[in-house]
Amino acid sequence: MRQKILFIVNPISGGLNKTFFPSLIDQYLNLELFDAQIIYTDYINHAKELAKNAINSQYDIVVAVGGDGTINEVAGVLESSGKTMGIIPCGSGNGLARTLKIPLNHESAIKKINFLNTINIDVGLINDEKFINMAGMGFDAHISAHFANSINRGFTNYIKSTLTEISSYKSQIYKITIGEKTIEREAFMLSIANSSQYGNNAHISPAASLNDNLLDLCIIKPFPLPIFPVLGFRMFSKTTHQSKYIEIIKVNKAIITRDAEGPIHVDGEPLIKGKELTVSIKHLSLKLIV
Repeated sequence: MRQKILFIVNPISGGLNKTFFPSLIDQYLNLELFDAQIIYTDYINHAKELAKNAINSQYDIVVAVGGDGTINEVAGVLESSGKTMGIIPCGSGNGLARTLKIPLNHESAIKKINFLNTINIDVGLINDEKFINMAGMGFDAHISAHFANSINRGFTNYIKSTLTEISSYKSQIYKITIGEKTIEREAFMLSIANSSQYGNNAHISPAASLNDNLLDLCIIKPFPLPIFPVLGFRMFSKTTHQSKYIEIIKVNKAIITRDAEGPIHVDGEPLIKGKELTVSIKHLSLKLIV
């Protein structure tokens, strides 16, 4: 019996029109193994609704076709459901896909599904918001909010937004409680890494693992502006852990307190949350095709 598989396609992710996608499924998915359906999203959080419907409709596999935001919506529904998830990366950064070595080429990514090789990975939470790849607050959350409102997406425009905003952004004080110990840090930004990278092979925490039941709390301390290119180089050379401006703490759970409510991001999607944030993890709760 063929397995039921649903492709949830974000039609605008990565600035690519996806009208070509059904023809790729016809060409490269083994239709002797799979009974396939394709549905396009129409609005933010539509992928969540479609994933919930897929579970109720007894689909065996749900594939997110889009960027990290689309993946977040689908994965947040599928984790702990017993269903299998696939990824066809079509975003600006594709952080999770790059970490898992899922091909960025659509043809190759579809062909991977035919083999049904799967792994289980951890899912992070910041309060009740799930994230698969990366969450954070501070400057990266500020940029995520700025970037989300931009008409022009893509890596180049992300860099432009960063360079425009970086000189005026002010660091914040965070109290971080891990078990019975509380530390205080001034941070330019505070990233919570499930995988090692934001996307585009920019690695904030090179030793992070998707299945170790730990999140890497990456504290980026205030730094002189001329150091920014050096920090960028460290991310792309996987040497951030060697910088005196970056402190990485592995946690299973932590409580982060800041002076006021403000922006955070989960897998690049901006949200406004309160002063106190609880970071935690669900171990190996998402089954993924790789």
